[in-house]
Amino acid sequence: GTVFVVQWDKVYLQGKEDMGSFTFQAALHSTGRIVFGYKEVPVPVLQISATQHPVKAGLSDAFMILNPSPDVPESRRRTIYEYHRVELDTSKITNMSAVEFTPLPTCLQHQSCEMCVTSELTFNCSWCHVLQRYL
Repeated sequence: GTVFVVQWDKVYLQGKEDMGSFTFQAALHSTGRIVFGYKEVPVPVLQISATQHPVKAGLSDAFMILNPSPDVPESRRRTIYEYHRVELDTSKITNMSAVEFTPLPTCLQHQSCEMCVTSELTFNCSWCHVLQRYL
């Protein structure tokens, strides 16, 4: 009820199975904390070929657009657009390591307009005509 964990067990790099397997997990906590845990990392991440196996480690906001494929009219092509990316230093990803992201305070934590406007957070809150509230 307070955490959702996804674990990848014994993941091999295609064509590099002899290097060994990776085991790692991502834990999403209801408080907003995100923890990446790395149990087995058989080779330094910096040594993984970026052309054969692009490595992405960190967080990013993204959205996806489904476009019709010109070759097959019934199918759609996914295009993912990333923005606001926070990348991890991949040299820190080793056996039995973890990285924790903790959320920063936001205006969304306030329960009323007065609490938001009088908050000591350094946001420039302003009135939103669409939502009829301060943001």
